[in-house]
Amino acid sequence: MTPRRVPRGAEDPLDLFAPAEAPAPAAEPRKRAKSARPAPQPEPKPEPEPSDGTTYPGETPQSAVTVSLLTQTARDVIEGAFIPLWVRGEVSDFKSHRNGHWYFSLRDRVAQIRCVVWNRDQRAIPAPPDDGMQVLAFGRLSVYAARGEMQFSVLRMEAAGDGLRRKALERTRARLEADGLLAPERKRPLPRHPRVIAVVTSLDGAALHDIIAVTRRRAAGVRIVVVPAKVQGDDAPRELCAALARLNRWGGADVVIIGRGGGAREDLWAFNDERVARALAECAVPTISAVGHEVDISICDLVADVRAATPSAAAEAATRSRAELRAELRKLSLRVATAARSLLRARADRVRHLERDVAGASEGVVRRRRAALQDVSARLHALSPVATLARGYSVARGADGSTLGAAASFRPGMPFDLIVRDGVVPARVRRGDEDQR
Repeated sequence: MTPRRVPRGAEDPLDLFAPAEAPAPAAEPRKRAKSARPAPQPEPKPEPEPSDGTTYPGETPQSAVTVSLLTQTARDVIEGAFIPLWVRGEVSDFKSHRNGHWYFSLRDRVAQIRCVVWNRDQRAIPAPPDDGMQVLAFGRLSVYAARGEMQFSVLRMEAAGDGLRRKALERTRARLEADGLLAPERKRPLPRHPRVIAVVTSLDGAALHDIIAVTRRRAAGVRIVVVPAKVQGDDAPRELCAALARLNRWGGADVVIIGRGGGAREDLWAFNDERVARALAECAVPTISAVGHEVDISICDLVADVRAATPSAAAEAATRSRAELRAELRKLSLRVATAARSLLRARADRVRHLERDVAGASEGVVRRRRAALQDVSARLHALSPVATLARGYSVARGADGSTLGAAASFRPGMPFDLIVRDGVVPARVRRGDEDQR
């Protein structure tokens, strides 16, 4: 008969898995000795305790427990027995439910367990896993009471290698590229001579000190405005977005540098966040991304107008040194002088062309006018009395210069001039008696 546990009072909570009193162990039968010895008598079994009529939940059909009570108690026991732990396995049957939760199984060669990632815990996971991917999942073991199934609630997940992070980068890059944020034509040139440089980074990092040192050495007159933000950790994306939003509201910067020094890939992950990349793309002024070292390329590097290998390189790209300014002034002087000489040569050639054009046009006008004058002169000459005289005719003119064209104009003894082809002949009208003679 199964020994009974001591009944608990009404004030004690129900515990289906409280340890029962262990029955008294039965004595092992002794081996028969080689010598002829009497067989030992078995020890008497303890008498069962008299029953007082009290039963425990589930002990009898009358005290059967409900399914919900059973699964709830199983969940309490399992959650209390297992602390959060890492589990290694292969992902299978991954499903993203419409409510935002992820459901899948982790399995190995001989066993599998159902897993769930609640919507609230997905921020700590770079990307949803793919079927067949080997992952390391951190979470707690529990029981889904509604179905009575044991499941593993995942809080964090890492792929064996860079599978999840690489997938997250590819998904983020594809979304940004679809929106045109990675197009080369949207890249803006940096200002040649900025007066205010805004820096979004941590106040405690070496990146800020490098930027300040390089800027002071190259362009001491440039003003540096620091907008502090975390550059790693779970709160880093939110603080970086807030810092960029503050810069946009302020509107006093000529160029923005965002970044941090080198570190592990996990430390740089905030600059791969899609929210940070979109906030950087919305900046009203040109941006420079300087995240990590030269070998590290982040999503912010792809979205920014200029990507710098290091924070020091970002400061060099944003400023012009005195030597560079002098060289630029020399180039500008040479360009101005060359342009002036070219302009003068062009103007001189133009004047020479105009002179030739004016001379040619003048000669043409003179020729045309001369031809017209000659034509008019010939016509006038044909109508002139002089031409008539040349043909043998003469013209008589009185002393007053009037033309004597009729016989009645002549009076006896009146002097007149007879104009002939080659001169003037003085003449006088003879008297009538002399004519008679």
